[in-house]
Amino acid sequence: MTESTETPRPGPRGRRRLGYGEGREALLKAAVRVVGRRGLRHLTYRAVAEEAGVTHGLVVHHFGSRDALIEEALAYSVRTSLSSSLIEPGTGRPEDFATGLSHMVDSDPDSQAFQYELLLEARRRPQLLAQVRALYDEYFGATERELSRILPQGAGPALCRLVFAALDGLVLYHLTGIDAREDTEAALTELRSLLRGLGERATEPGD
Repeated sequence: MTESTETPRPGPRGRRRLGYGEGREALLKAAVRVVGRRGLRHLTYRAVAEEAGVTHGLVVHHFGSRDALIEEALAYSVRTSLSSSLIEPGTGRPEDFATGLSHMVDSDPDSQAFQYELLLEARRRPQLLAQVRALYDEYFGATERELSRILPQGAGPALCRLVFAALDGLVLYHLTGIDAREDTEAALTELRSLLRGLGERATEPGD
């Protein structure tokens, strides 16, 4: 299937127009921004089109339904967060775990807000729950892989969920302004210290 030949219209003032060939990803970014800033109930074809600087027919062309747009935008948002390698730097060093988390939230708050909006929406619309659960399993999997590098004895599902829940809570507090950056960083330092202690205790003689 080829790109629609609809001509992009000027986007909102101060935003770059969606150019020919940018397609789905640019529209997914626009959907994430709409939900992150205004809530899921404001997610419409027209709102996404206005944010991206295109006609609403182009959004329909790419997604076909609002539910399809929501599902693909959630998958895109989680994929983008994981690609930053904050949870899984791959080094197995506690000091590298979740570095840059505060910067991630500050640089793209809409993406984080979007994910929390979808979590709450899944409570109201159970048909979204399987999709949300499957995508958050990506987070749990990344956490488990990195903790298995950090901890010689490995990490079970319960510990992985506990650690990710701590990270998720820190993101939420930082996003909403409950915690300042220094509070978030202090908590992360403490979490890394706990992980380091678990790893060292596992390698002590006699264990």
